[in-house]
Amino acid sequence: MSATTPPTASAASANSRPVVAESATPRGRRARIALRVLQVLIALFYGIASALPKLIAHPSAVESFDRIGWGSGAMYTIGALELSGAVALLVPLLQSVAATALSALMVGAFVVQMTVFHGENAATPLILIIPLALIAWARRGQNGELLRLVRRRV
Repeated sequence: MSATTPPTASAASANSRPVVAESATPRGRRARIALRVLQVLIALFYGIASALPKLIAHPSAVESFDRIGWGSGAMYTIGALELSGAVALLVPLLQSVAATALSALMVGAFVVQMTVFHGENAATPLILIIPLALIAWARRGQNGELLRLVRRRV
């Protein structure tokens, strides 16, 4: 190759991996849409069914946290964490981190259900971990971009 001849596309991309968009095929597009629908449903569950009763001090939530022995401070904190996680599940840059954080919260919920409530409703946190793990794995590519943004600001 002479100095005046530009490198060919194959020579330029020989060192890089080929990138294929998820939506390049109909199957990939359907999978992306299904994942987005799952994220919205999980976010709605956490925002409405889980966080809201804690944040408005619904009697059932108050009773549960009194039974645990944690009081209203923990109830409001966990409700705020769940609501934050629900919102973050809908923000593209935060989806994977939010799913991971909510999974960790569900591990704690499972432990509490097993120890304090003797296994009553212990399956709920375990069931929720499955779609959260799927979201965290499928959206893991955004973690690098989030890390770059955080490092740039520090």
